[in-house]
Amino acid sequence: MQKIINTHCHIYPSKIASKAVENIGNFYDLNMSLNGTIEGLIEDGEKIGTVHYLVHSVATTPKQVRSINEFISTEINKFPDLFTGYGTLHPDSENIQEDIDYLISLGLKGVKVHPDFQQFALNEEKSFKLAEVVEDNNLPIMIHCGDFRYNYSNPEQLKGIIENFPDLSIIGAHFAGWSVWEESVEEFAGTPNLMVDLSSSLYDISPETAKDYIYAFGVDNVLFGTDYPMWISEEELERFHKINLTPEEENKILYENAAKLLGLI
Repeated sequence: MQKIINTHCHIYPSKIASKAVENIGNFYDLNMSLNGTIEGLIEDGEKIGTVHYLVHSVATTPKQVRSINEFISTEINKFPDLFTGYGTLHPDSENIQEDIDYLISLGLKGVKVHPDFQQFALNEEKSFKLAEVVEDNNLPIMIHCGDFRYNYSNPEQLKGIIENFPDLSIIGAHFAGWSVWEESVEEFAGTPNLMVDLSSSLYDISPETAKDYIYAFGVDNVLFGTDYPMWISEEELERFHKINLTPEEENKILYENAAKLLGLI
């Protein structure tokens, strides 16, 4: 069976998971498929042979940063060979350097931000200050990108981060532009410090278009992810296979690119 790494997974404490999942579904007006717990993630991933997961969450207020990072760290330490964790930061925090020092001490390997949830624009001074701290600490940052309803994380906003921080390793979620995919590809194809994931994209774009986007960004720069608990892994993998890539290209996207990014090979 093909080895798979799922690079886009959100997990929540069991006592709030159902509410968190409901809120996300309402935010995007999409049906949520799974329960948002780490146990649910493992059960879903086992059905397609997932061997590793990159998990993360986001703080909607600065006060949440510490507790969320502690939760992610605690959960991944239960299954150290199965999980890599990214922590959260908030640009309105009083001391982002202190937050990132603690994040690193917890064993977290990168940062995840979601400007649309956290309500900050990427192309503003406080975003640049956050990006500078992440870059200075040599960590990768995964950014939720794109939303036709807002202008926090669309390509025109992401462009400022990319141009001002060329040494920052960026993962642009959802082909770096959920719901504005074409604009993202036109703006960022060939960007040296940008990887993208396929999560929450294949449900809405054709296999032919997805293939064009993958080739535009470069097969070596694309990661597989299901946006757990949004989509069922079996269904996402089926959508992925319909793109009709070569076995070598599929292996890179499903496993090899992420394994290199996460230091697994």
